[in-house]
Amino acid sequence: MNKRSRSIRNRILALALPVAATFAAAPSAQAGLLVASAEDCDAQELSQPFMPWLDPASYTLAPDGGFEDGGSSWSLEDGAAVVSGNESHYVRDEDDSQSLKLPSGSSAKSATMCVGIEHPTLRLFARNTGSPLSALKVKVHFEDALGNARSLPIGLVGAGSNWQPTQPMVIGVNLLALLPGERTPVAFEFTPVGFGGNWRIDDVYVDPYRRS
Repeated sequence: MNKRSRSIRNRILALALPVAATFAAAPSAQAGLLVASAEDCDAQELSQPFMPWLDPASYTLAPDGGFEDGGSSWSLEDGAAVVSGNESHYVRDEDDSQSLKLPSGSSAKSATMCVGIEHPTLRLFARNTGSPLSALKVKVHFEDALGNARSLPIGLVGAGSNWQPTQPMVIGVNLLALLPGERTPVAFEFTPVGFGGNWRIDDVYVDPYRRS
């Protein structure tokens, strides 16, 4: 990793530390639903999907983050649905053919995945063919050290009609280690806000920054 990349990651971690400290209310964790549903924390494949946008970080795909399995592991509400049409850059696979539609009033929540201190950011592809006054709110769901379900806004995305990557969003709660290996389970929720949005998202990735 070059000097510039290390500097960027250090700034991200510096932003995340105060957020995580806010919710670390007790020294020992109690298992809640997210902890119970967490899958194998070590089964994460890495790639560099955002290299064309001068982002050399390696990322891991969120559970069915490309929606090629039909979003069966996601919780889709009020019109959210997997539809035909992949993000136009095909960063995951040139044969991909689906994405997630999020009309105004809908919401979608991912399955649980493990993150840790080496997973500082979330990044994905998005477009909005509806009102430019609409934005996409992104929240992370997690458990505090007492096993209480909590959520925290981590981003408010704006987008035009063409597919583009979002800016990296700091997860923050990745520093709450509730599982072996200094990991914590999280899920991500996406909700259009404002009037008349017609959103699509695809290829939802988490940056697993690994310390060397």
